[in-house]
Amino acid sequence: MASDADTTGPPEGSAEAAALRYLTTRDLEEKQTPLPRDLPWSGWRLPVATKLAPGRPAGLEVVAKAPKGPSAGALRRPEARAQLIHTFWHHELQAAELFCWAALRFPDTPEEFRRGLLALCRDEIRHMGLYRDYLADHGVAIGDHPVRDWFWERIPRCTTPRAFVATLGIGFEGGNLDHTRRFAEIFRAHGDERGAELQDKVGREEVAHVRFAWRWFHTFGDGGFDAWAEALPDPLSPLLMRGRPLHRAARRRAGIDEVFLDALETYVGQP
Repeated sequence: MASDADTTGPPEGSAEAAALRYLTTRDLEEKQTPLPRDLPWSGWRLPVATKLAPGRPAGLEVVAKAPKGPSAGALRRPEARAQLIHTFWHHELQAAELFCWAALRFPDTPEEFRRGLLALCRDEIRHMGLYRDYLADHGVAIGDHPVRDWFWERIPRCTTPRAFVATLGIGFEGGNLDHTRRFAEIFRAHGDERGAELQDKVGREEVAHVRFAWRWFHTFGDGGFDAWAEALPDPLSPLLMRGRPLHRAARRRAGIDEVFLDALETYVGQP
């Protein structure tokens, strides 16, 4: 097992090497290629002082402040829907990278947890492929719109695995259960059944992601809504973790109880 003082990378062919490679590569095709399954964990440990940052392909412009997304009314235009899907593609990319980040950052967690993180990463990459195909059919290439690494600016503030699943899984992916349903309705209202079905599919599949986070949040410690809210790194708040309306049925399928959902829906604390 490597020590924290080691500066060499993880052994080739290990799960750690695959996670690190995916996270740091600047090759767009590699970003869209799923990690291999069933790789062994070597026990390599990321040096404590190492700050992991995602590799970005040259054609992907990362900006400090992303342009305002199209309004619901503007989504009647196919090009506006494609712009939104391009943003969603980048959300999936960041989630895939951050699952790799967590697998490397928290090496003392059970292997089942780390293996689960890489499985979720593969799901996100598959969703990226669905979004990429939609974009291609609308004449849009990855990189045609600027992106912002919004999640990367916030998630690495999580210093424990419990905070990580609270923030990315229960929090942002939980919120995506609300958002995918809302955008499916908007796309469908504008006659874009393919885009609507894509949102439906991503939303259905991310129920399992929220269930994974909910399970491990309670494995790593006790507590309900208040404990979850306290686990979110400053300045994040539950207000950022929900859409309107709350998709309670999807969240219940993820295992979240009614008491938690009531508290989330009625939360009026600091934004």
